[in-house]
Amino acid sequence: MSAPVLTRRQTDAAWIVVVLAGITAAMHIWKLPAAIPQIQAELGMSLVQAGVLLGLVQVAGMAGGLAVSLFAETIGARRCLLAGLWLLVAGSVAGGFAPDAGVLMACRALEGAGFLLTTVVAPGLIRANTPLRRVNTAVGFWSAYQGCATFAGLVASALVLQVAGWQVWWWLMAALTLVPIPLVLKFVPADPPRDGAGLPAAARRIGVAVRSAKPWIAGVVFGCYTVQWMAVVGFLPTVYEHNGVAGIWPGILSAVVGGLNAVGAVGTAPLLQRGVPARRLLIPAFVLMGTTSLLTFAVDWTQLPGGSAAQFACVAAFSLIGAVIPATLTRMAVDLAPPGGSAPAAMGLMQQIFNVGNFTGPALVAWLATTTGGWQSTWWMTCTFAVLGIGLSLYLSEKRLGLSFGHR
Repeated sequence: MSAPVLTRRQTDAAWIVVVLAGITAAMHIWKLPAAIPQIQAELGMSLVQAGVLLGLVQVAGMAGGLAVSLFAETIGARRCLLAGLWLLVAGSVAGGFAPDAGVLMACRALEGAGFLLTTVVAPGLIRANTPLRRVNTAVGFWSAYQGCATFAGLVASALVLQVAGWQVWWWLMAALTLVPIPLVLKFVPADPPRDGAGLPAAARRIGVAVRSAKPWIAGVVFGCYTVQWMAVVGFLPTVYEHNGVAGIWPGILSAVVGGLNAVGAVGTAPLLQRGVPARRLLIPAFVLMGTTSLLTFAVDWTQLPGGSAAQFACVAAFSLIGAVIPATLTRMAVDLAPPGGSAPAAMGLMQQIFNVGNFTGPALVAWLATTTGGWQSTWWMTCTFAVLGIGLSLYLSEKRLGLSFGHR
């Protein structure tokens, strides 16, 4: 009896460590929002430049998802994840020494490459090291990595920035990123030997995945979510500061909103385990994201009694309910590669697509705020992409994609 228990513990440790690595990697995205006012003041950045800086970490994901999948197919998923963590360390250390906005943007791009290397291979590593009956649970926790990182990153940055400059926060994040590396080496099984065919075989597997419609469809739907969530939550500390919220509270309130996204993602796992169809999860989630973002930004809550609390409740619901979308699509992603295809390539292609939303969302909202003189126009963008997500979700079904989410 002891051998199976030991195997399960080792397997659980493996996927838990991968999730921890993902949370640490994503904290590099969320170390920035609360620091934007400091960085703008010190480096003379405009609001639109700050929006570009927020999304810049996603540029590598926009351009390099398939390249990373080839890299992972060639050297192995665990080595790829470790390389990503080391790049994040390097980018964060160098960013702390950045003398101007240009250098800081270059360092953010390096962090983006590290984030991509870490997150493209993570779902496949989880799928490979988790018992089949527990895949939905493991992937549910992976889907929550962004929300967990948002909560941890915004709370920590709000506290650190009260007593130190943003450069110290960058160096602290570099030190924190070193923590998962020995854990990955200890608990995640080594990459299996390569099949000896090298790059040609890896390229063939990637080609099979890219020719499949599955990751393309799922990636665009995912992008309709990321363009909204990254823009709203990324600028939330700045929105609160503009509304007169002072001290650590912009970061704390934004962190709660991000943490609720993690709660929603984990809470979606039981629904997937019961086999609830993807469209029955995706379409209501997009409807409610559009509705709550409309209420958050279109209503002038400052003129209503208790308006601030009501506005916070709306944006909290936006994040909580929206989490259903990445949880559902990430569960799809681990099985989207067709027979003979590459799982990292399917995830890499999806990541390239939805990172377009991560990059363009903050810049688009910043442009809208600058053009219209406030954040009240944010709902124009969020509702547009909610409607697009609803339309595209009509084409998603487990039968069409050949998937089964329920217990097997």
